[in-house]
Amino acid sequence: MKKLAVVALGGNALLRGNQLGTIEEQEQNTKDTLENLVYLVKEGYDLIITHGNGPQVGNILMRNDAGEEMYKIAQMPLDVCVADSQGGIGYMLERILRNVLKENDIQKEVVTLVTPVLVDINDPAFKNPTKRVGKSYNKEQADILANTKGWIFKEEVKDTGSGWRRVVPSPKPKSVMNADVIDMLAKQGNIVIAVGGGGVPVYYDENHDLRPAEAVIDKDSASAVLGATIKADEFYILTDVPFVFINYKKENEQKLEKLTIKQAEEYMKQGMFGEGNMSPKIQSCINFVNNGGKMAVITEATKLKDKSFGTKLVND
Repeated sequence: MKKLAVVALGGNALLRGNQLGTIEEQEQNTKDTLENLVYLVKEGYDLIITHGNGPQVGNILMRNDAGEEMYKIAQMPLDVCVADSQGGIGYMLERILRNVLKENDIQKEVVTLVTPVLVDINDPAFKNPTKRVGKSYNKEQADILANTKGWIFKEEVKDTGSGWRRVVPSPKPKSVMNADVIDMLAKQGNIVIAVGGGGVPVYYDENHDLRPAEAVIDKDSASAVLGATIKADEFYILTDVPFVFINYKKENEQKLEKLTIKQAEEYMKQGMFGEGNMSPKIQSCINFVNNGGKMAVITEATKLKDKSFGTKLVND
């Protein structure tokens, strides 16, 4: 039987930290990343690709600001900006993946879905926004925006820049809308691009009408929910390191090649993984395997076909 895999591309798959973000840079980065997925296609996997959008949605928000300041163009809310990034990034991934498949004589259709993801409007995250979005402002600008728009700001932490940035909630994903459609398309042999940037956060109000939430969802967490919902066999998180480490960049640094869920949960309790970086990835892998997934892998895109690379999480 064919295996079904969900592959989550990190933000650096499209835009590197030292780059301006030109279309030429993003297209080259995208091609370099997608070429590594050919291995899974040739191995016979049905494939669903998810992706981050942090740098891109940040740029969209800054264009929002510039348009309002310079030309009095009405700003779009955060959910529309996330959907905007899903469409733009999804189109670029789809177009370039079609070319990569052609170069490898692989006949497959590629489809991109703008994907809403359901959250709980009573999630505690809405009372404690922590996710930084958009550009930095000085204190006076931040105070004006807080008063006029109701935005919440936090001062930048050391080593990440100066000024004040808007923070928004990052609630847990409850379910991925259209998961059945995504599953059907993938199992028909199409490569599906979905859950971009963690999905567009939405919730049901008291009338059961679908409403947007001014929030962002962790991409790996939403991807794990999708994978578990459609009973995917494997879940890959492609990032900028080939392995997960404990005591990272310390004298007693240790590479982890295989982790049981029990070991991973124990390391999480000990605070062995960075809260803002690796910890959410590990938790997403734990959630996927605990909900029926056979294996989750965290590795670098270029190491995907080398089975000796990557930290593999499996059941106890």
